[in-house]
Amino acid sequence: MTARYCSLPRQPAPAFAPGLAAERLGALAAGRRLWVNGTVLHYCFFTGDKAGSEIAVPGTGRTRWVPWGGSKEQQDVVRECFEEWQGLGFGLTFTEVRDRTEAELRIGFQVGDGSWSAVGRDALGIGVHDRTMNFGWDLTAPGERATALHQIGHALGMLHEHQSPYAGLHWDDEAVYAELAGPPNHWSRDRTYRNVLRRLGPDEVNGSVWDPQSIMQYAVPPGLILEPEQYRGGVHPPGGLSAADKEFVLRRYPPADPRPPALLPFRSVPLGLAPGEQADFRVDPPETRVYTVGTFGDADRVLALFEERDGEPRFLAGHDDGGTPVNATVAARLVKGRRYYVRVRLYSAWGPGETAVMCW
Repeated sequence: MTARYCSLPRQPAPAFAPGLAAERLGALAAGRRLWVNGTVLHYCFFTGDKAGSEIAVPGTGRTRWVPWGGSKEQQDVVRECFEEWQGLGFGLTFTEVRDRTEAELRIGFQVGDGSWSAVGRDALGIGVHDRTMNFGWDLTAPGERATALHQIGHALGMLHEHQSPYAGLHWDDEAVYAELAGPPNHWSRDRTYRNVLRRLGPDEVNGSVWDPQSIMQYAVPPGLILEPEQYRGGVHPPGGLSAADKEFVLRRYPPADPRPPALLPFRSVPLGLAPGEQADFRVDPPETRVYTVGTFGDADRVLALFEERDGEPRFLAGHDDGGTPVNATVAARLVKGRRYYVRVRLYSAWGPGETAVMCW
């Protein structure tokens, strides 16, 4: 029997201005789902019976209420998997909170709704009373811990490894559609295409080579892959984080500098970033007032401003100017005696001049 598979929800395509150069579009595709490095990602679990969904009861024309809460045992599996990812020492931090309005990642356990997650920053477009991640079957069952590791990989911005154009997999399409239409997945052709058969663009992939050992790789039974010949018997990832998975997060999110350089008012600082790189600064405001932090130069960037609270940087304001002719700029009231952090991630520079950041 086919394994139960992650089913990513359909996400609207980003709307970029017409006429953008292919290089800019590629850089935006590669980076738009990634978090600004140094971000603390807060996660919470739905509890109780008040949060849930109405689902159809087959053959009755009626619906029933299914809560999103999960048992402590299931929650503990997810907590352990967050800790395993965190143990790699990359530049993001996971922190559990109880208030869903404080959480970027909101986790439910609705049986029958499949297992899925928003990918990276796509979670920010989901309302605070809705799930950004769901587990649709028992994570305490043997082998199902990999499901939680997989969904957290999506939350970090990773996509399905078997859809990499570097995999070179030649599927028996109709056999795949038939296999996924049956139990336990019961997928439509469209869902199967989106999650299995569609090849990702080279700018969307996790790495430049295919990694069949990746936690983001589906286990594939025999009879679905025609070529390469050695995979006609299926693909059988071990269910843990591979070396390439670890390399992905450490490359995209390197360990953050605990004391970045100061960004002083009215002093422009050249950035000198390559595509995908990030510059971090600290701001210690000399007086309490509204400050503006802005970037300069022909480039696509994400600018984020954080305020340190109880030793933790909390997001205050941000601007993603990717694909637009404007520069990223934010304005916020900064308080003397508090510390703030400015983080600038570059998609790509598309003009002849330097890029820079300034606070005024």
